[in-house]
Amino acid sequence: MARGGFPGFGNINNLMKQAQKMQKDMEKLQEELEQRTVEATAGGGAVTVVVTGKKELKEITIKPEVVDPDDIEMLQDLILAAVNEGMRKAEKMVAEEMAKLTGGLGIPGLF
Repeated sequence: MARGGFPGFGNINNLMKQAQKMQKDMEKLQEELEQRTVEATAGGGAVTVVVTGKKELKEITIKPEVVDPDDIEMLQDLILAAVNEGMRKAEKMVAEEMAKLTGGLGIPGLF
């Protein structure tokens, strides 16, 4: 048996320290991402949304000229398109930042 532990397990303490550091770094990153935002638009800027890294919708801006009482469906479609794009951008931002932290380990369920 190797000194200081079982054969092949000599670096388990280092592995545990790295895992603890990664966990702390992930917690810090998640807090930072909650504050970061992405912006998405639809209809050539007629509808703009702001979404946080926590995937919360923070703001919707609608240009007055797009509000047509006779065509509410178009406005609804523009809002849906902008919100969905904002959510995709927020998800991408979170995934990219997590990949930087984990080195692209691809561990399921990390975020």
